[in-house]
Amino acid sequence: MAETEYPAAVQAEIAFWLIGPARQRGTPEEIVGGLAERLVDAGIPLRRVRIGQSVANPLISAWGVIWTSGGGAERYTVPRGMLATGSYKGSPFEHVVVTRTSFHHSLERLVEERDHPVLFELAAAGSTDYLALPIEYGDGSVQVGAFTTDRPGGFSEREVALIEALAPAIAAALEPAAMRHSMASLLEVYLGAGPADRIGKGAFRRGQTTEIEATVLVTDLRDFTGLSERLPPGDLLESLGGYFEVVVDAVRSEGGDVLKFVGDGVLSVFSAEEHGRDDACMRAARSITHAFGQPAVSGKPFVAAMHVGPVVYGNIGSLDRLDFTVVGPTVNYLSRLESAAKLLDKKAVCSKEVASVLPSGMIRDLGLHTLKGFADPQAVFELKLSEIRNP
Repeated sequence: MAETEYPAAVQAEIAFWLIGPARQRGTPEEIVGGLAERLVDAGIPLRRVRIGQSVANPLISAWGVIWTSGGGAERYTVPRGMLATGSYKGSPFEHVVVTRTSFHHSLERLVEERDHPVLFELAAAGSTDYLALPIEYGDGSVQVGAFTTDRPGGFSEREVALIEALAPAIAAALEPAAMRHSMASLLEVYLGAGPADRIGKGAFRRGQTTEIEATVLVTDLRDFTGLSERLPPGDLLESLGGYFEVVVDAVRSEGGDVLKFVGDGVLSVFSAEEHGRDDACMRAARSITHAFGQPAVSGKPFVAAMHVGPVVYGNIGSLDRLDFTVVGPTVNYLSRLESAAKLLDKKAVCSKEVASVLPSGMIRDLGLHTLKGFADPQAVFELKLSEIRNP
């Protein structure tokens, strides 16, 4: 057997493990972690394995799994703007993606202004050799697997040959898991975590709804019509995007789901099913406080309204066009409260149902007011944002 060849049985055993039926249902972390452990058992002293995945997602450019010796495997994400930075430009990852060929380089003899900064970072962490290889999926896309060792002298030729020979099996194992993850992450971007999870588990038929107890929250920009007349389209969208980002981040930080953008409005829901109405109302109130406290909303005044009660949650629409949202009297009442907030010139208001579960120091009674569609005047309360604190 030539020195550059690993025993065929070793390659076959690892490849069979990768393409076995259990791997088709495994998580990316399980697959990458299991691969690394089997390579170590075969005598390759790995220090780190990183397998990156490109993804069609408006918020991130890639995700992947990093395994480290003694640390196990964990998932990571790469922000959308990272591809335009020096971290990617000229890197081994870019080389592999563009050329579809491997990149093997010793980390013991690096040269300033020739070698990419990422190689110096790996060397500083203790690695001595670096191998990156293309992992090609069935759709023609190229992912990247990167392997390092801390053994003096680096990888042997036969170790490099073994890892490169496993690339098709790694692709076969990871592609189904990557597709599931990418689909779930894309659904979450457009639908929110809760709806994405339900649809991913099969709740995608029209009329497939459930009634849940929830706190519903709506935010809406003041004078959006005037703003749209004053600003060029590009500036308007940038301003609107900054406001949306603040609200969405605030809602997600408290475990809420953003269900819908309607013009300049954002509709969110905080389920009360697990921890009750009091918890859902407090989380929604804290999210409002957090949003109003962000510098990014300076010059973008908006109002917020909260209500709590039963909502119909699920798929609603026509035969060929569905929307996952919440509807019902609770949501209708919320829209009336949002109009009242603007008429009363208050930043944030809530219904008497919300006020009844919040501490008295967090609310101010604004009295009875006429709301469209209701014959009797309705109680409206102001949220005292300065009194709402994180737990």
